[in-house]
Amino acid sequence: MHEPAKRLTLISDAWHPQVNGVVRTIENTNAQLEKMGVKVTMITPDMFRNIGMPTYPEIRLALTSYRRVAQLIEDSRPDYVHIATEGPLGYKARRWCRKNDFRFSTSYHTRFPEYVSARFPVPIGMLYGMMRNFHNAGNGCMVATDSLARELKAHGFNNLKPWSRGIDTRQFHPRPKSDAPFGGLPRPVFLTVARAAVEKNLPALLSLDLPGSIVIVGDGPARRDLQEKYPKAHFLGMLKGEDLAKAYAEADVFVFTSKTDTFGNTTIEALSSGIPVAAFPVTGPLDILGGHEEAGVLDEDLKAACLKALSCSPEKARALGETYTWEAAATQFLENIIAAHDG
Repeated sequence: MHEPAKRLTLISDAWHPQVNGVVRTIENTNAQLEKMGVKVTMITPDMFRNIGMPTYPEIRLALTSYRRVAQLIEDSRPDYVHIATEGPLGYKARRWCRKNDFRFSTSYHTRFPEYVSARFPVPIGMLYGMMRNFHNAGNGCMVATDSLARELKAHGFNNLKPWSRGIDTRQFHPRPKSDAPFGGLPRPVFLTVARAAVEKNLPALLSLDLPGSIVIVGDGPARRDLQEKYPKAHFLGMLKGEDLAKAYAEADVFVFTSKTDTFGNTTIEALSSGIPVAAFPVTGPLDILGGHEEAGVLDEDLKAACLKALSCSPEKARALGETYTWEAAATQFLENIIAAHDG
């Protein structure tokens, strides 16, 4: 007799139409969990009336009551509850878990304190206090990297658990490069894939005097201003699927500009495509590229990193990218939610 499938209820304020690392991570993890016999029920903003977040309209804020969220959780009859985000739905789910003495896990995907303080005059210490209070109420907070765990521990976060990321190496793989990339741009091509928003730090690349071409894939509120300020760069907008995979493979160097991301899924997408990476030595790139100098370059001088990365090995980059699998990441996630529930 087969054991009945375990039921996970996953609450996330980050969901479609957003296109970002959080959404991709949850989607790919869910696909693997289903293969492992876990039935996943999602509670997301698209299930309710919602509004766009100020300065970031793609993030939808659910307008609903605690009673409605509580009913959905109860109807899903969960064995496990995981709260992915610290938004309106996340707080309501946290309230239900605490009220019903139901153990739950959380995950720290976004540097929310830095994100908010970059836009509004709110003390970053107060924001970290809110985040600490949110996550410490649970029974395990998942983080993508060791360096992020150390940072959060210094801020008073407890019970941190590793949850790495994966890559679809069949989609993101090396391909023959054309003589005229992106319709005829001169090489070398320095590519980044990122949302055009203040926290992504795109001017760090756009302001550099580099040979060849700078290409930006992604859209966002800052795109128009960046295009006007940096007319020599080439903005392709948002790309998905095969078009995105081809864009990675056409580059010579991938440049990761953010200093605030908690991991950087685009970094391993580039590596898997056989593209060496140039980045700052910060959380995410430091964890992925540390000890793998032939696959990419970390330097506070981003121009120096870009130029040096031209000499890195595409084969070593690909080999490093292949070490990240969604199966392994989902296994980590499942072990974490079981441990959080069972104590």
